[in-house]
Amino acid sequence: MPDTSLSPWWQGATIYQIYPRSFLDTTGNGVGDLAGITKQLDYVADLGVDAIWISPFVQSPMQDFGYDVANYRAVDPLFGGLEDFQTLLERAHERGLRVMMDQVLSHTSNQHPWFLESREGRDNPKADWYVWADPAEAGAPPNNWLSVFGGSSWQWEPRRGQYYLHNFLRQQPDLNYHCPEVQEEVLNVCKFWLEMGVDGFRLDVCAFYFHDARLRDNPHNPEVPKSKVFQFNPYSMQIHRHDIAQPENHGMLARLRALCDDYDDRALLGELHETDAVRLHHEYTGPDRLQLAYGYWLLGADTVDAPLIRSVADDLGYSKEDGWPCWALDNHDFSRAVSRLGHEDDPEAVTVMLAAITCLRGASCIYQGSELGLSEADVPFEKIVDPYGREFYPAYRGRDGARTPMPWTKAMPHGGFSEVEPWLPVPPDHLDRAVDVQLALPGSTLNRLRRFLTWRRDIPAIRRGEMRFLDTPDAILGFERTHEAQTVVCLFNFGARDVLFLINEQDAGTRMEGHGFGAVREGDALYIPGHSAWFGER
Repeated sequence: MPDTSLSPWWQGATIYQIYPRSFLDTTGNGVGDLAGITKQLDYVADLGVDAIWISPFVQSPMQDFGYDVANYRAVDPLFGGLEDFQTLLERAHERGLRVMMDQVLSHTSNQHPWFLESREGRDNPKADWYVWADPAEAGAPPNNWLSVFGGSSWQWEPRRGQYYLHNFLRQQPDLNYHCPEVQEEVLNVCKFWLEMGVDGFRLDVCAFYFHDARLRDNPHNPEVPKSKVFQFNPYSMQIHRHDIAQPENHGMLARLRALCDDYDDRALLGELHETDAVRLHHEYTGPDRLQLAYGYWLLGADTVDAPLIRSVADDLGYSKEDGWPCWALDNHDFSRAVSRLGHEDDPEAVTVMLAAITCLRGASCIYQGSELGLSEADVPFEKIVDPYGREFYPAYRGRDGARTPMPWTKAMPHGGFSEVEPWLPVPPDHLDRAVDVQLALPGSTLNRLRRFLTWRRDIPAIRRGEMRFLDTPDAILGFERTHEAQTVVCLFNFGARDVLFLINEQDAGTRMEGHGFGAVREGDALYIPGHSAWFGER
C-alpha cells in the first residue's frame, strides 16, 4: 500500500507523468498500453517519485488521443480493459506509488452517447447537457469566441438547427455545467474511479467547466503573449473573459473536493489554462478546492532562470495560507525543455532545473523522458498526427515532438518500445539516451536524477517545510526550507559557469551528502560548479 508516513502525500510530492500511448507496447499494435505501465513500475519506483499521473486511457475515438471521451467508465481497448487498470493500481500501491488519472470533464467526444442524444432535438432528456445556441444574424455563430485549436468555437448541428460550443476540436463538444444533471453525472463518474482506488485526478482544463450564460463577446487582447507558444494562434488575440474561468467554477471545484474528501487521502491537481493563471491559482486552491494546480509559467517559457522562478513563486505566494502549486518544465502539451530552452548539447542544464523545482514549496511533475534528457523530436509533416499541429503547421509543429515513444533499449527495434512500427517514430538520437544505456553509466542524466530524487524523498523540510528566499547572485536560485527543527539551504546554479560567492557557515549550513551535486565550501565561500547545487543543513 502507499506510504502514508508523510501524509498528506501530495504536499511535496514528485509526480511522474506517463503518456500511455508512448510508454511501452506489450500487445504489438504500436501503441503503449496499461500492461506496459505495469511492466515498468519498478523503473518508475526506482526514480524516487511518489506518484504517477496517467494521461487519458478511457474509451475514445482518439481524435485528440483520449482527450475526447466516448465512455468515462471504460478503458479503451487500445490500452486494455478495466482489469488491466485494476492490476496496475494494485502493483503501483505495492510499490508505494500513488496513481492519479486524467479526468477530462469539460467536454466529451461527439461520439459520446450523451451528445448523440442531445443533438437529436431540443426536447429530449439530454437536450441541455451541452452548450447549444441559436445562430446570430444571417446565420453567423452566436458570438466571437474562438477555439484553442483554431477558428470559431461554434459548430453548426443541422439536427437541432443550432450551434454547439467546442473550446477545442469540433469533435469535442463542451458540457453544459449550468445543467444540474451534468454536475451530478460528472461527480458519479469520479466516484466510480475513486471506488476503484485511484488516489486522485489531474483535472484537464478545469477553468473551462462553466461559460457565460449570456454568451457575451470576448474583448480584444491588446497584449498578445510574447512566447512563441502563443503567437501563432488567434486565440491569444482575445481576453477570455466570458468563455472560461467563470465564477461558477468555484462551486463545482468545491463539490469535486468534497467528493474526494469522502475518501482517504485523495488529491486534485488542476490545469489552469489561462494567461491569468496566477489569479486562478489563488482562487482555485485551498482547503475546500484543489489541493494542487499548475499553470504555464515555466511550461510556456522560452527561458527559465533564477529570477523567473523567484518571481513566479512570489506571485503565487508561499505562506501557510497560500495554495500549493505544482511545478513542471515539460508535459505532453509543450515542447521538451531540453530543446525549448536551448540545452540540447547539455541536458544537465535541465537536470538542475528539475532538481530545483522539486525543492520549491509545492509538488512537481516530471514528464516521461525528461529523466533521460530527451530533446524535442523532429517529426516530419507526413507523420504528424496531432490535429493542433496539422492546423497550424509550419508556424507550429504541434505536440507530437514531445510525445514520441520512450527509448528503453538502444539495440532493439524502435528502442524496445514496440516490436512493430509505433504510432510515432522513435528519433535516432533518442536511442543514444535509451534507458539501458544510461543505467550502465553512473554519471548519466538518468542516474543523477534518480539519485537526487531518492535522496530528496526522505528530507521532510524539502517536502513540506516553509520556504524563504535568500539574497544570492543572479545566476543562483537560493532559498531555505524549514520543518520543525530542520532547515535546509538550497542553492542552484542554472548557468554553465562556475560561481564562487561569500556566505558564512551559519547561513550556508553544513554540507549534506547523498544528493549527487558537487558544490563545496572553500573557506568563507561556496563554490558551485555550473549546473550544480548546494544543500546545507542547520
